[in-house]
Amino acid sequence: MIRGVRGAITIHENTEEDIVKSTKLLLEEMISQNDLEPEYVSHIWFTATSDIDAVFPAKAVRSLEGWQFVPVMCAKEIDVKNSLPKCIRIMLQAEIDKAQKDVQHVYLRDAKQLRPDLVLTKKN
Repeated sequence: MIRGVRGAITIHENTEEDIVKSTKLLLEEMISQNDLEPEYVSHIWFTATSDIDAVFPAKAVRSLEGWQFVPVMCAKEIDVKNSLPKCIRIMLQAEIDKAQKDVQHVYLRDAKQLRPDLVLTKKN
């Protein structure tokens, strides 16, 4: 079954190094928590708040061995008054043999406040 895996993380600085490093950290946690293999990933969408513009967050995928053929796309997160700043969000779609309720969504750093109802947000 194709399932969506969500994730989000905040960055410390709007620099290429911090954006790529933070995005990679989030991706690695999403991959680990859901036992994902690149061959079963349909595509990955990244969004970033308007205060992130030093590099495309999707660049982090290219640093993961075996993930170079996974299609990726970046977009700007819509500007919502009082929304969380410096935030990168991911929607990864993959073939996953888990019930939807068992998919592990990952929210790190200040992004934990986006979905405190999800189990994994309480672990990280």
